[in-house]
Order: sequence, then C-alpha cells, then structure tokens
Amino acid sequence: MSRKRKSKKGRKKSSSRISNIKEQLISIFEYNPDEAFSYRQILKILRIRDAKSKDALKDLLFSLESKEVIRRNRDGRWANAVAPTQYQGIVDHVNSRFAYVSVEGLEEDIWVKTEDLNYAIDGDLVKIQITRPASDDFRAEGRVVSLVKRNRDEFVGRIEISPKYSFVVPDNRNIHFDVFVYPEKTKKANHNDKVIVKISKWHDPQNKSPLGEVIEVLGPAGENEAEIHSIMAEFGLPFKFPRKVEQAADKIDIEISSDEIRKRTDFRETTTFTIDPHDAKDFDDALSIRELENGRYEIGIHIADVSHYVTPNSILEKEALERATSVYLVDRTIPMLPEKLSNGVCSLRPEEDKLTFSAVFEMDTKGKTHKKWFGRTIIHSNRRFTYEEAQERIEGSEGDYAGELITLNGLAGLLRNKRFKEGAINFETTEVKFELDEDGKPLAVIPKERKDAHKMIEEFMLLANREVAAYIYSRKNGKQGVGSSTFVYRTHDDPDPEKLRNFSTFASRFGHKLELNTSISKTLNRLMDEIEGKPEQNILESIAIRTMAKARYTTAPKGHFGLAFDHYTHFTSPIRRYPDVMVHRLLWDYLEGSRSPDPEPYEKKCIHSSEQEKRAADAERASIKYKQVEFMQGMLGEVFEGLVSGVTEWGIFVEIIETKCEGMIRISDLDDDYYDYDEKNFRIVGKRNKRIISLGDRLNVQVVKTDIDRRTIDLLLVENDS
Repeated sequence: MSRKRKSKKGRKKSSSRISNIKEQLISIFEYNPDEAFSYRQILKILRIRDAKSKDALKDLLFSLESKEVIRRNRDGRWANAVAPTQYQGIVDHVNSRFAYVSVEGLEEDIWVKTEDLNYAIDGDLVKIQITRPASDDFRAEGRVVSLVKRNRDEFVGRIEISPKYSFVVPDNRNIHFDVFVYPEKTKKANHNDKVIVKISKWHDPQNKSPLGEVIEVLGPAGENEAEIHSIMAEFGLPFKFPRKVEQAADKIDIEISSDEIRKRTDFRETTTFTIDPHDAKDFDDALSIRELENGRYEIGIHIADVSHYVTPNSILEKEALERATSVYLVDRTIPMLPEKLSNGVCSLRPEEDKLTFSAVFEMDTKGKTHKKWFGRTIIHSNRRFTYEEAQERIEGSEGDYAGELITLNGLAGLLRNKRFKEGAINFETTEVKFELDEDGKPLAVIPKERKDAHKMIEEFMLLANREVAAYIYSRKNGKQGVGSSTFVYRTHDDPDPEKLRNFSTFASRFGHKLELNTSISKTLNRLMDEIEGKPEQNILESIAIRTMAKARYTTAPKGHFGLAFDHYTHFTSPIRRYPDVMVHRLLWDYLEGSRSPDPEPYEKKCIHSSEQEKRAADAERASIKYKQVEFMQGMLGEVFEGLVSGVTEWGIFVEIIETKCEGMIRISDLDDDYYDYDEKNFRIVGKRNKRIISLGDRLNVQVVKTDIDRRTIDLLLVENDS
C-alpha cells in the first residue's frame, strides 16, 4: 500500500513538473513572437539540467509543433506559429523614456519603452502586444504593433526660428518631440511666437523630428491673449461660432406671443429672483416663493426654456450638441450657445418676461415635500442678486426680499441636513480665482468662498434634478407595457475598494482613521469635518475625489453615490449643458403622453457629452495652471512652505500653502542620495540614508524656474536649518 501511494505521489510530482515546463515554454514563444530559439537556448532559459526534464522538453516541443502552436525553422530553431494576442489601448506618454498604454479590461496599464512605441504619441489608439508578463515587482511590458488612430496632427507650441530652418516646441508636456518647419512654411511667424503647427510627415528620413507647417500664428509667447488662445487650440475649443449659427440665432423672435403664454402656467405675479456670481451674464435658473393659506410654501425652481428656441435638427441644435458644454477659462467663457441666446433671449434677466421650464414643490416648514409639479411656465424676475447681496440679507435680515431669502435658506438647510443623514458626501474642495489687471496679468490668487447663499441655490438645484429623475424613473412605459422610460441620468458609481484602502493608508499618516467596514459616506464625511481648516485639507480632499469614480451621463438608471440619490439628472443648466436640453425635451414629451424613444441615440449623445465635459475641465485646469505659473514668475528665489501633493518616479509635486500653486522638485535635483520610487506607498526612499519623502509631507521649497510654455514651476528642496 505504501509503495503504491509513493508511486502515485511521484507521478503527480512528475506531471506537475512537466505541466510547469509546458507553461514556461509557451510563455517564451508568446512573449517573444518575432524570435527563434535553439534547443540549447531553451534549456538555458528554463534552467533545465536533469535528463528526465530534457526528454520531457523534447516531447513538448514536438507536441506543440504537431498542434501548430510552434514551428521548426530550417536552421533547427523553434519559433512561434500562433499570432500573438494583441490589445487595443490609448497611449499615455508620461515622459521621454517610456509610456503607458491603457487597455480596457486589463487591471493595469502596459509599460512601453519609447523606442517600442512605433512612432505612436500621447493619446493615440494603438494595437499592442505584451513582450514580458507582469510580476510582483513590475507591470507587464509591451510594444506597439500598429497605429489604429492618430489622436491629433495639430499641435500648439512656441516657434524657434533660425535662418535655414525652424522648430516648434509643443506646449503639451506629454509630447516629447519638436516639429521641424522649413522657412517657407512658418506663415511669417516671429521668433518665440505661439503657433499652431500641422504635421505633414511623421517620419522624415532627413530629420529625427516630424515635419510640419504653421497654419496659424497666435501671437507672442507670454502675452495673455496668445497663451489663452494656445490653451483653446490645444484642447480643440472653438474660437467663435460659425457664421450660419450666428445668423440662425439672430433670426430668433424675442417677442413672446399671447398664444404661447396661454399654453403655459403663469408665474409672473409670484415673487421671483435670480442669484448668480457678480460677473455672470447667463442667468439660467430662478427661484420663486409664495406662502400658501395652509401655512406651507410653494417653491418654484424655474429654468430657462432653451429647448423652446433650440429645436431638434436645427443648426443651433447641432452646434450645441457638438460643443455639449460651455467652458469657463480664467478670463473668458466659451459658450455653448450664441450670445443672443445665452446672454439674451434665454437669460432670466430681471424685469423681463421669460419662458421657463419649472419644477414646483409645496413644502412645509420642516422641509418636507407634499406636492410636486413639472411643466412649462412664464416668469418675470423681480430682482437679480449677486451671491454677496443675497448673503448680506441672509446674515443681516435687512434689505429687499430679506424675508424670502431667509425662509429659502432655512428650507435649504433642512434639505441639506437630510441629504447628509441619508449618506451624501460633503466634499468642500478649495477652488481659486484670480484678480486680473486689464491686460489679464494675475495680481492675486484668491480662494473661492462658499457661503449660505451658494449652498442654498445648490440645494434647490439638487432638489429639482433629483425629483425630475425620480419622476421619470417611476413612470412606466404604459403604452409599451414594462420598463422605465428612456432618459438622461447623471450617475456616479461606488468607489473602488482598493483605492479606498490606499486612501485610508494615506490619511492615517495625518492621524486620520477611516472605518472602511461601516458606511463609506459617513466615514468620509467624518474625515471632511476633521480636516476642515487644517493644512492637509486641500490635499486630502483632492485625493479623496480622485478615489471616487467619475460622474457621467448615461441612459442607464443607476444611482449617484456621492449625492446618495437613487436617481439623479441635470435639469437646471440648459444654457451651458447640452444634457439638460435633452432632459427638458424628454420630460416634456412624457408629460404630453409620448412613448419612450429608442435609448441608443441618447446614449451616444451621453457619451459625447461626458467626453466634452472632461475636455472642458482639462482646459479650465490648464488656464488656471497658466495663471498660477504667471503669478509665481514674480517670486523667483523666494522660499515657501508646501505640502507634497504628488509623487512620481521623476519628481515630487508640492503645493505651496500660501498661494495654492503647485510645482515640482525633480528627483535628479535631490543630490543627497539616490532615491527609489515606491509607487504603492506614494513615496520615494533614499538608498543610503533611507530618507522617506511621502505624499502629504511638509517641505520648504524655493521657486527656481517658471515655464509658461509648459505651465510648470520648478522647485528646489530647502533643508531646515535645524
């Protein structure tokens, strides 16, 4: 019996060894599809020395050959016979030495040396194959097999002109080449002008750089207009509306007919006002309030009825869809709609009759909603408030409409408290604005304050958005039988558990503990309360937001994690967001008894709107970064205290506490030791001195260089005297 058991165990061990050799053997050919190996080379790679394993290897080679997995060449060497697995992904060319390729469905990006990119650049869609599998210490490595689609062939940059040739140095930090331009192709640009260059030849045997020609001159580098236009061109933002679109807007009749008024519910006699930033011109939402005989309040949330003027398949509609959103740069707005619509006929200006789409709620003094109504209306705003003016009345209880504002603020507070009790996350991120002179030069960086007036408006907009989404979701397709109606939702997925664990580890370095076994929203809110007013507030809030999933538009009726709403949409800003226009149209059709349309065309528009929203956010951040760099130009040589806001293998990002501007200490400038990058723990570690610099550490830094073109601030670490 014992010998049998031993023999069986021996067979299992032998079988396991052969299986292991087979897996390794297949991997050799799979990850080296263009190479051939001799029998001796394979023995060496697999470290096979004993006779049994050598015999097993020979059998495996011939077996794989018969199955046409590998083939034997005339010289006796073995090579891959199966087309290697290829993936499609997007290139993220993080520095001049290497890139990552992000593949949907793979947990980690694939690492690619620059020389293996096959001339692909940042943002390109490529086919890639893995040449080295992932291990515990390293990502999978690969090489680009072919280019599927170029992301772009036009670049914004600064031109350097010489007598015989010129180069355009792209602004984009992820583009690691200059563009060669012949003298006759510079469009008479001057040295150091900002230009748009178009690539005419990607691979020119006479030059290492791509060949291009200047198609537009934006102006001298460093000047506000040229730099802002550079950002607009970099992100593909339109400089103006096409002439036909402007003409279509000019033809719109601004007079409201008596017939149109009869079709709508009339709120012109109800107290109504708008509250917006002091420099706003497009007022797309207004609040009305009326006390009812039963002691409750009728609260109206009135939204500009853009869909009345922008009709399906019109030229205005097509332009609005293409833009999908207004973009707010530091010194200007790039609107979704022409000025006649955005600042004129649709804007809810005071003392003018305006067409609106409204959500109206009957609420008691405890903030409970008893009745709700949606429909098309006409209003007449009594007053245009700035946030500051509304705040004065809320705080001081004096001034016109002070009583109405105080009542609305009280109701908003009740709604907000209920929302947080139900699990909404209280993210209060610190945003900055700039005080600019007449030439656009930044004089000061000012953190934006959010007071009760801001929160009040936000709360009523959230109420309208939530209730519209809930109403549509609960409405069944009566004429079609089952299922909720096609609609445009704003969704926000639950956070990734792994990212939450990493964030919890990071927060603990500041003495903050996250209980991940309880309600995530409650533990995050507790953290937000703890860090309010502390130096680490901005960094922890920023990283917490990065931990969250991205909100997006979709026809899938999912929930919104951050707001703790089962269903949510965007109904309140159709002047500046195209999804809101879709929401207005669908809601009105359903109120009129229409059937649910095919969701596919709406889903495509949702995807496009989400992409355009991201583009707008990236452009806005770039304009802020430009002004921060410009502001810090006057502070060269000065020393500031900062917090480590990011750690990469090539540099440490530091946010200066005083100015909220972010710069970078290059790893190569840390001359006290050689530092290893510890990606999992957001830190670098000195090889000899074991010094650790981690995300969130306080450092003293000196501003040594600013680069407007690349929108970068270079810092040096300054050691404490102590």
